[in-house]
Amino acid sequence: MTSEFSDILAPTGTLRVGINMANMLLVTATDAQGQPQGIAPDLAKRIAHRLGVPLNLVPMPQPGHVADAIGTEVDIGLIAREPERAETVAFTRPYAEIEATYLIAPDSPITQIDEVDQPGREIAVADRAAYDLYLKRSLAHARLVRADGLGAAFEMFRDRGMEVLAGLRPALLKNAEAYPGARVLEGRYTTIEQAVGMRPGAPEALAFLQEIVAGALTSGFVADAIDRHGVKGKLTPASP
Repeated sequence: MTSEFSDILAPTGTLRVGINMANMLLVTATDAQGQPQGIAPDLAKRIAHRLGVPLNLVPMPQPGHVADAIGTEVDIGLIAREPERAETVAFTRPYAEIEATYLIAPDSPITQIDEVDQPGREIAVADRAAYDLYLKRSLAHARLVRADGLGAAFEMFRDRGMEVLAGLRPALLKNAEAYPGARVLEGRYTTIEQAVGMRPGAPEALAFLQEIVAGALTSGFVADAIDRHGVKGKLTPASP
């Protein structure tokens, strides 16, 4: 049986869900047909099941693409909720959280997060990632230098001899393995909250999604998915 909200959330009869392929914690693999596998696809399946409609996962290369597509190419998207995105996307409560910090070049004297924001300093960052949007609002002195995705940002950071790379802790730890002497700073400058986003203007449908996310947390669905996909300790369930 289809839900009363299927006409709003899946107007084509199929729930089209934008999936951010750049986040290795939310999408950990693809199957033989090239379909995304991971926590975000699992939650999308749960939503489609509750709506009683078929699911179409729409892989997208970066989170900014997902944000742009919500309400047009896709019906909902699983990306980080963030104030700038919330101007055009209505978000649920978060279902998971990831720490954001910095990777520091081998010859840099920086040892703490609060030492990064200094005049003349450049920070490599993935364009339109949630932590890019946060830093754009928060930095007073340092300048952000953007690349298309964290992989490209890391290459720019390393190849241009930059001092700082911003990103999510688990990804930066992997980057550090490829850059001898580079260090991931302890602590965090923000926590990135992963949520479900839809087009604004349908509060009852948003409340329906909120209830699904809340149930996924209280039932242990999110925690089980984190274990099953091998990202325990890297991704944390949000508070129920």
